[in-house]
Amino acid sequence: MTDEQYMRQALREAQNAFDIDEVPIGAIIVLKDKIIARAHNQVELLNDPTAHAEVLAITTACNYLGAKYLPEATLYVTIEPCLMCSGALHWSKLGRIVYGAPDDKNGYRKYTNISPFHPKTQLTGGILAEECAQLMKDFFKSKR
Repeated sequence: MTDEQYMRQALREAQNAFDIDEVPIGAIIVLKDKIIARAHNQVELLNDPTAHAEVLAITTACNYLGAKYLPEATLYVTIEPCLMCSGALHWSKLGRIVYGAPDDKNGYRKYTNISPFHPKTQLTGGILAEECAQLMKDFFKSKR
């Protein structure tokens, strides 16, 4: 599958979040062309400010593999990770991170000009950015 196809899977997770009135961010983790984790934001559901899609996906993937590092895996997430998630992604040692839309308000780039990810992690941004951003815009528009 291509980055776009995997990002569509992450967008499905984001839609799941939207449908339960969570900020619509979705994530999947892929290892050897197999999706090993799917997650979406559950901050409101779990009353937990750390229950972001990326963190939940890392936990699921690590539990699935019985390992604490994911150097061969790729994370697809619909929105640029926040600083908290960037720290978790750093420590999980993901091989690759692919995100959709940038997040000028809460993304890690707001706080640092250097990559907060593990030095071996490859980063790709802007995959299906418009679709990822539109879901966020629709969500916040419905809140106003």
